[in-house]
Amino acid sequence: MDLFKGLLFNLRGLVLGLRTPRLLVLGMMRFLIVVGLALFFSGVILFWHQEVLNFVWTMPESGFLFFLWQAVSWLLSVFLAGVACLFSYLVAQIFFCVFLMDTMSRITERMVTGVESGPRHVSALTMVVHLLLQEIPRAFIPLAAMVVLIILGLLTPFGPVIALISSLVATTFLAWDNTDLVQARRLDPFQVRFSKFKRTLLFHMGFGLWFLIPWVNIIFLSFAPVGGTLYAIENKKNQNLADNENVSGNKFR
Repeated sequence: MDLFKGLLFNLRGLVLGLRTPRLLVLGMMRFLIVVGLALFFSGVILFWHQEVLNFVWTMPESGFLFFLWQAVSWLLSVFLAGVACLFSYLVAQIFFCVFLMDTMSRITERMVTGVESGPRHVSALTMVVHLLLQEIPRAFIPLAAMVVLIILGLLTPFGPVIALISSLVATTFLAWDNTDLVQARRLDPFQVRFSKFKRTLLFHMGFGLWFLIPWVNIIFLSFAPVGGTLYAIENKKNQNLADNENVSGNKFR
């Protein structure tokens, strides 16, 4: 159920982003930045993919193994294109898109609740630096680990399995990168936010499944802050309702 809920929230965010002019402009800015970087990294990776495949499995001269090699080569090309998209997203996050993510989250929160979370006494520069630092555990380390594991996996017979598992883990963290925006803006302690993430792994895995589809993942990544903020708002609302029910229950004891 949580897995399906994650899929739906990311899709809801994309639909809302496409229907809202301000979110659409910001999302398209993120999209164009990531696409430009993805095309560059895809070209570099795919240029070398033949050498990578030959390093793992030398091309057979003829027969059934040759056709199997061709199929593996095509699958590797698609997979490396997906990796290039995720890597371009990471680079865009560090240099361009953290500010855009936060702005999209703020707009979404004001649209839904009428107010905006975050301390008033913190300067814009301090907040941007704070948000950039959050990218280290939420995006940089998981994606870097994924790339390392994929490279090491190519040297073993379990390469495809390792690649799949590491990709699922990385996209789950990327989902958290978007659902954590509101809490990070409130300056909630990292331990508290990470604890909540661990309790909702299935939801975040579902939210991040869209990120595994080459090229389609760029569209969802561009508007994911909207869906992540919608989830954070609903989560906070449910928590407040639960707290109110506990307070009411204590009054009647």
